Amino acid sequence: MGGLTNKSVESNDGFIVRSLGVTYHDGFVVAKHNHPWGQLIYGTSGVMQVAADDVFWFVPATSAIWVPSRCDHSIVMRGDVAMRTLYLAPGHTHSLCREVRALEVSPLLRELILHIHSLDMLVEGVEEHYRLAGVLTDIIANAPVGDLCLAMPLDSRAVSAAVWIQENPESHLDFKTVAERHGCSLRTLQRLFIKETGLSPDAWRQKARLIHGVTQLSSGSSVTAAGLACGYDSVSAFIAVFKKNFGVTPGCYLCRT
Repeated sequence: MGGLTNKSVESNDGFIVRSLGVTYHDGFVVAKHNHPWGQLIYGTSGVMQVAADDVFWFVPATSAIWVPSRCDHSIVMRGDVAMRTLYLAPGHTHSLCREVRALEVSPLLRELILHIHSLDMLVEGVEEHYRLAGVLTDIIANAPVGDLCLAMPLDSRAVSAAVWIQENPESHLDFKTVAERHGCSLRTLQRLFIKETGLSPDAWRQKARLIHGVTQLSSGSSVTAAGLACGYDSVSAFIAVFKKNFGVTPGCYLCRT
C-alpha cells in the first residue's frame, strides 16, 4: 500500500497519482493538515467526518470527498474505516473543482479507485497510467454532487448548540430550551443559524438527523434502528423524509453501501 506523508507529497517525484490504504478504528483523528496534492477521500467501509472551511462533510461508502490542494482539513473516523484514498499530483488537477465537494461514488468510480490502489501509484511516462489518470479526473469532474454536509455556525453560542444537536439527534427538546441552555434567546439562536449556516435551527437539526441516519445505516444498523436513533417516532416517517432528501429509501441506500 502506498503510504503518504505531507513531506512525500511536496513534489511529483515522477508520479501522477499515489494511493493510501489504511484501516482506522472508531474515533481515530487525522489532525488538521494540508498538502499540495489534491486528495480524493474515500473509504470502503465506515464513515469519515471531514472538517474543512467551517463545514462538516460526512463520507459513507457511497460517497467521496474531493479536497483541493492546500486546503486545511481534518478527519474523524466514525466506526472502523477502511480508507482507500488517492492523491493527485499538482499539474494534473486543472479540470477539477477548486473547492471541497462531496461526490456520489458510482460502481465505476469505486472500482477505478480500488484498481489504482492495487497498482499503488500511477507513474509519469507510462501510457496506461496516463489513461487511467485521465479517466479518474473525468469521472471526478462529472460525478453527481452529494449533500452530506453541515455548515457550522460561527458564534460560540450557536456552535455549542449545534454540537449538542449533533450529539443528541434523537432529542425532541424544544429550541427555546436549547437556546437557553447555550446562553441565548430563541430569537437570537434562530437569527444566528440562518445568518451563519443558511438554515433555521429546525432545518439544521433535520439535516443533522438525516446525516446521522446515513452514518447509522453505513455502520450496519437496520432501517428501524437508524430511524429511532435519529429521533423519528415511526419508521414510515423516517423513510418518507429520507427518500425526499436522498432520492432513495433507506433500504435501497443500504443496498448501495
